[in-house]
Amino acid sequence: MIHKKAQGSEMIALSFIGALALTVFPLPDWLAAARPEWVSLVLIYWCMALPNRVGVGIAWGLGLTLDVLRVGLLGQNALILAIIAYITLKLYQQLRVFPLWQQALSVFILIALGQMLTLWIKGISGQPIDFWTYWLPSFSSMIAWPLVFFTLRALRRKFRVS
Repeated sequence: MIHKKAQGSEMIALSFIGALALTVFPLPDWLAAARPEWVSLVLIYWCMALPNRVGVGIAWGLGLTLDVLRVGLLGQNALILAIIAYITLKLYQQLRVFPLWQQALSVFILIALGQMLTLWIKGISGQPIDFWTYWLPSFSSMIAWPLVFFTLRALRRKFRVS
């Protein structure tokens, strides 16, 4: 059996670094509430595209990094991203064959699940929640999915990430 050497680890890492940068990039208050969940979007893409290379362990590490960057409860984002990666890995064969609009709906559901887990954790820890703007990242992530999908797919093909 011939094994193909994995290529493009740098591109995967750079895409996650870019997503982390977009996550902490300062935005005006009126726009910050609707910031897409960039790290989750990039994680979902790579879990769908290369499930044998990007998984729950990478999601956990990204989540811890995100916890540190956002100065949040340590482990909160790690748990949420690990759950999102796990579900994506379990469903990647179905998600890959969906048309783009169904993938976007699936992304909405995954991000909303992450938002619900965050809501639950904030409720347990007694943090206040601005409810009407709370769900905006799920919608904006769904809208941003085609951009993320086509950009990362083009980069994956150009740099032969496998």
